[in-house]
Amino acid sequence: MSHIIDQLEASLLRSDLPRIAPGDTVKVHVKVKEGEKERIQLFQGIVIGIKGGGMRTSFTVRKVASGVGVERIFPLNSPTIDKLEVVRHGKVRRAKLYFLREKLGKAGRLKERRADSAQ
Repeated sequence: MSHIIDQLEASLLRSDLPRIAPGDTVKVHVKVKEGEKERIQLFQGIVIGIKGGGMRTSFTVRKVASGVGVERIFPLNSPTIDKLEVVRHGKVRRAKLYFLREKLGKAGRLKERRADSAQ
């Protein structure tokens, strides 16, 4: 029974999204429905964590807007994600970057991962 579920999930996984990792700065184009109209809203920030696996994978993106930290959790395989762009790859040594919540201004920056050391 488990292998049938795995096969079904594998067929539903999105293949049009790039591989992301904690520390990456991403632009998430989200479909927002307001009444009858639908528009694309951009959310750009740093990926501070990835959770789950397969169909249940979700990632948390953090940005600072008007001096207030904003975090948003997106299911990776959600149809509400129109497009996902990786702006830059950050060099990190942790899987969860929750320490960035306490950092302010320039202290919250991450070094950029070089292209030759990428996965």
